[in-house]
Amino acid sequence: MFSQQQDNMEVTALCTKLLLIVMMLLCEQDHKVNAASLLIHPNRAQFFVYEAITFYCEGVSYCEIVHESKGQISSCNKTNKRTSTGSSCTITNVYTDDSGKYWFDAEGGNKSNSVNIIVSDGSVILEIPALPVMKGETVTLRCRNKTTSSQILAHFYHYGEWIISSSTGNMIMYNVSKSDEGLYKCNNSGAGESAESWLIIKDGQTETVSFPCKETVVFSPSFNPWIISTVLFAVLLVFVGLLHFVRSYWHRVVSAPRSESGSTGNQTDENESSCRPIYSMLGLDDSQQLEAVISPPLTSANPLLTEDAFYYTIP
Repeated sequence: MFSQQQDNMEVTALCTKLLLIVMMLLCEQDHKVNAASLLIHPNRAQFFVYEAITFYCEGVSYCEIVHESKGQISSCNKTNKRTSTGSSCTITNVYTDDSGKYWFDAEGGNKSNSVNIIVSDGSVILEIPALPVMKGETVTLRCRNKTTSSQILAHFYHYGEWIISSSTGNMIMYNVSKSDEGLYKCNNSGAGESAESWLIIKDGQTETVSFPCKETVVFSPSFNPWIISTVLFAVLLVFVGLLHFVRSYWHRVVSAPRSESGSTGNQTDENESSCRPIYSMLGLDDSQQLEAVISPPLTSANPLLTEDAFYYTIP
């Protein structure tokens, strides 16, 4: 009984471990799906009208760019190209209504990171990174005039407050930190002012995960991670059921000979005791005789002892 309980506990512990492994694999696969990222070239948040923008979808074989208000960008999807790390598509001419947030849908119903851009029909834009910048890096902001390619006098603002003026039109920020994050804009005397755009500073180089993997694997839509996890869980249940059956069968096989040997021993003791003589006081007659009676043996005993009972007189 104790051995059977111990086997059940071992099976339960094994089932729990395997279930945790499946959950870990599922979480790891979710992270891999979420690891798909959207890049943009050139990496800036502001554009003039009629400029071209190329989106890079890292980690997927087909890039379907989505605009927050327009939905999927058909013109971009027609220019889809494969790259060494994913795919890309290009919008050859952007307009003011192309401003807004962009992303792409990854496998498993997840979304990539989003990128915000502003398309201006004015004369001045601020060239500022559209993608997050790592803490400690050097960042250059450029105030650009549409009508000239020469250097201009520019004034830079952070949250609407003037911070610096530059005769080259550039502002260089060394060793950026979280305090440098926020809204920036620039002004070119006589030409106008740019729109405001966010500069995002990230603390770490990579996002931390509970179960890091050695390499990134991207599954096609036919290999949905939830389907894979369901199959693994079904295999787990079958394996545990078979293991429990084998253990129970083995327990019965091992315990059966012990029970038979125990019953055989009891039967032998009974046979031996039945063959022993039984002494009884039958009573005393006038001659004070005491008779001892030997009980007859069993039919299965020695044939030589199957005769009638013998009586002995003790003087």
